Amino acid sequence: MKEVLSPARLRQGVGIARSLVIYWRPGRQRALRRLYADFIGPGDLAFDVGAHLGDRTAAFQALGARVVALEPQPGLFRWLARLVGGRAGVTLLPWAAGADPGEAELAVSEANPTVSTLAHEWRTTIGARNPGFRDVRWESRRRVAVTTLDALIAEHGTPRFCKIDVEGYEAEVLAGLSTPLAGVSVEFVAGALEVAERCVTRLAALGDYRFNVIEGEQRAFRWPEWRSADATLAWLARGADGLPSGDLYARLAAPDGPAPCDTSTAEPTP
Repeated sequence: MKEVLSPARLRQGVGIARSLVIYWRPGRQRALRRLYADFIGPGDLAFDVGAHLGDRTAAFQALGARVVALEPQPGLFRWLARLVGGRAGVTLLPWAAGADPGEAELAVSEANPTVSTLAHEWRTTIGARNPGFRDVRWESRRRVAVTTLDALIAEHGTPRFCKIDVEGYEAEVLAGLSTPLAGVSVEFVAGALEVAERCVTRLAALGDYRFNVIEGEQRAFRWPEWRSADATLAWLARGADGLPSGDLYARLAAPDGPAPCDTSTAEPTP
């Protein structure tokens, strides 16, 4: 008998198919490797928190890094394992990350799995504050295991770079980190810039960081020079140039030297 897929399974399938088109389109891996080559190299360790379908994990691994990738959504995790699970040096964990180990409730958007989230307040307010989320629905809930960056470091070592993309839960992930990392990126979205502000404040408490920003899914830094935490917080307070979304990158400043070099000449979006 032919299997009849439920509406939820159909929505999930469409959502994953959309992500495959966006994140695994031709040319994207080459551009990602150019971006991340300034952060990690052969023998380094990288964390991919909120790995989704593993495009960043693949780029890190291609640069010679070992990668620990976290993705708590079972449907996405199965695809993550198919796409990057067999690669040397890649460890996949079906977990979320947060301030404390344990369990938490993940709100799942079946049609838009990229925006499934542990952040309850973010989820309940973002639709009213950001038009891009107005039609998003989180149809189901799932209990997921939660670890911390400190626990991952104790188990796997200190990463050279940590990418965090967890839909409004980035500050909670950084709350589970007690030692500065050489490089970190966190997602930000319009309508919830206070999350990014908390991330900058947390990183500044851990070390002397400099910051830069990439808009959306582009791969070029906007600022010709990396900025201090205070300057970055001021930029966020002014509305982040009206950007709908993007990623903040943070790098530890050299103890006795200038801020990190500018890599804004990274290859444009294909």
